[in-house]
Amino acid sequence: MDLCRVWSGMDFLAWRGMAYTLLLLNFVFACQLLLLQPLVSALDGQSVDAAELFERASQSIKVKRYSDALDDLNAAIEADPALSEAYFRRATVLRHFCRYEDSENSYQKYLEFKSGDSNAEKELSQLHQARSSLETASTLYESNDIGKALEYVDKVVLVFSPACSKAKLLKVKLLMVSKDFSAAISETGYILKEDENNLEALLLRGRAYYYLADHDVAQRHYQKGLRLDPEHSELKKAYFGLKKLLKKTKSAEDNANKGKLRVSIEDYKAAIAMDPEHTAHNVHLYLGLCKVSVRLGRGKEGLDSCNEALNIDPELIEALHQRGEAKLLLEDWEGAVEDLKQAAQSSQDMEIHESLGRAEKALKMSKRKDWYKILGVSRTASISEIKKAYKKLALQWHPDKNVGNREEAENKFREIAAAYEILGDDDKRARFDRGEDLEDMGGGGGGGGFNPFHGGGGGQQYSFHFEGRFSRWWWWFWRFWFLTWT
Repeated sequence: MDLCRVWSGMDFLAWRGMAYTLLLLNFVFACQLLLLQPLVSALDGQSVDAAELFERASQSIKVKRYSDALDDLNAAIEADPALSEAYFRRATVLRHFCRYEDSENSYQKYLEFKSGDSNAEKELSQLHQARSSLETASTLYESNDIGKALEYVDKVVLVFSPACSKAKLLKVKLLMVSKDFSAAISETGYILKEDENNLEALLLRGRAYYYLADHDVAQRHYQKGLRLDPEHSELKKAYFGLKKLLKKTKSAEDNANKGKLRVSIEDYKAAIAMDPEHTAHNVHLYLGLCKVSVRLGRGKEGLDSCNEALNIDPELIEALHQRGEAKLLLEDWEGAVEDLKQAAQSSQDMEIHESLGRAEKALKMSKRKDWYKILGVSRTASISEIKKAYKKLALQWHPDKNVGNREEAENKFREIAAAYEILGDDDKRARFDRGEDLEDMGGGGGGGGFNPFHGGGGGQQYSFHFEGRFSRWWWWFWRFWFLTWT
């Protein structure tokens, strides 16, 4: 009996719970109907209101929101397939996007409703012009006729198809080839404003910054593209190529600072070879190569490198300075003075002005007789080497040994003797090396007719006085004998 009462109580609780559950579900269902019905009705009304969609598309076209307009026009045609104006507007939008085949189909559909419509026929003709011009521009780009290709893109394609991404990217490529990198950056900016994830635009914009030597910004563009597509081959090539170039450039500069000049030269050359067209960066590489070459005393290499830098930037003052230094190494005194004067006029750098002073002094010295050159010895020659060279030349050009060309021999003999008088005297030689004017010194003018001469390096002085033709030859004889045997 008690067991029956227990089961009866449990049945009552179960039925009551089920009743509450059903009541709650009915309430939720009723709420859904009440809340969602107005929204569903609104959407249904919107989906079937072709006129409203068409009007909204027209407003989007006015503000150049062509993608939104195309979506609304497609929906309007779906809602009302007989809405002829929607086909016409859709054809126009598709032409703007240079989706020429779809656009032509839409024009043809419109003409089925309104055969012979002049506006449709006109726009269809514009479509054909734009399509043909885009194909022509692409062909001209491949054949490197950049100017004409740009004309077709700017004056035809983008006039009739202003939202044509393909034409815009082609224009950027043409600007890149013509090295108008600032314009390329501007054009890719418009493309990325419409589609921030356009990989080709990111690549081209990065390259434009790269060729302006704005490497940090270029690297950010490459990185953004690679985040979107890590396997994009062109982006990977550009990104890792830039990293390699910067690494090699830093190595060249570091080695130059550490005094590892020969290693630095090889690094600079390797960095230039990575991208010979990267002039905005290579101008600094050529300048660095020039500096290191000058420090190594390689005048010809320094001259060539500085010429390359100045071909890129004719107003690069430091390149003028270093080219002047290279010309000094090559003993191009006049060229060195010219470069260093030009650099000094634009700079207050004391190092440049000191270099100019050295070049002007060297130029002045070059216009005097080079006694070292006359004797055929180096500027570091010892007194014994100088004396030996003098003896050899004096014997070679002694007038008695050159009867057939006596006048030339006399002049040579005088010049050789004068050279020895300067270089055989320690004081005169030092003054000559300092660039002092020795023209007023006895025997320093390079001619004959002087009385004092020395037995090498400032020894005892002797004076001989002769008169007439006979005496002149005795004078030369005694001078040669004395210098030869003392």
